[in-house]
Amino acid sequence: MTLALYRYQLPFTQPLTFHGKVEVAREGLLVRIDDGWGEIAPLPGFSRESLAEAKSESLACLAQLAKGQTPAPALPSVQFGFDCARRVWPVQTAPLPEPYPLIQGAPQELLKHWKNWLHHTPDKAKLKVARYPMRDELALIRLLCDRLPNLKLVLDANQGWTREEAWAFCGHLEANRIEYLEDPCADFDDIAFVAERTGMPVAIDELLAQGKPWQPIPQLKALVLKPTLLGSLAHCEALVARARALRLKVIVSSCFESGVGLNQLFHLAGEWAPDQAPGLDTRRWLASDLLGADGQPDPACLETLYLSD
Repeated sequence: MTLALYRYQLPFTQPLTFHGKVEVAREGLLVRIDDGWGEIAPLPGFSRESLAEAKSESLACLAQLAKGQTPAPALPSVQFGFDCARRVWPVQTAPLPEPYPLIQGAPQELLKHWKNWLHHTPDKAKLKVARYPMRDELALIRLLCDRLPNLKLVLDANQGWTREEAWAFCGHLEANRIEYLEDPCADFDDIAFVAERTGMPVAIDELLAQGKPWQPIPQLKALVLKPTLLGSLAHCEALVARARALRLKVIVSSCFESGVGLNQLFHLAGEWAPDQAPGLDTRRWLASDLLGADGQPDPACLETLYLSD
């Protein structure tokens, strides 16, 4: 049995802010089990575990595998990586809808250069909000809606507002131009309060990874699944089943993974939500990738932490 663990570091094309912390590179791990690969990449500011903790548990799990034991990782990122590395991936034949563009940055800059992001005039785009002054973000939304009358926006607040702030923001929007507002607040009660009073369609994402309670309301339109944060594939599939039972959309979304993880998320999206465009437009923020010309991880891009044949 071939067992290996590698570490990688990929620079971002520009510094990115995750929950108030600025990062200049994406760091993570790749686990290999025979011919299978998995990515273990806690996202700073979002994952409950650090990369050091994920590395420690991954090494312990590989040591168990080497002894013929069955590991049971506890950390979500490690669960996801090991599940992917041991998974038999079905062949995907049907094409997925094209991933929609992710827009983030200072509104003043985006107001000047929005065509660079939306030059293909997509039907849908995702915009990060709750990061800059409300008036600036609303001005950008108005411009995009005016210039692109067929565009629907997904707005992602990353739990950045209080109930009152979210209510005020939604009061300035045309709800029919918004596909959904993702995670406007940190608690579902606040999200429900705002949605019920403004009619704004909403989706939940981080609440799922945080294990916080939620329930269906008429304005809840989608569950946004970030498997890297959620953990085991069985847990993700349980959420998919609940979403289907409630007739909610399922959106598979990325956490700035390398090409290894993004390719696997693409295939999971094809299985779990083949009729929905996935939220996987994060590759553009990475200045390089780990995949070689053969589509496999390039050892020259990796630091070996463990290797056993």
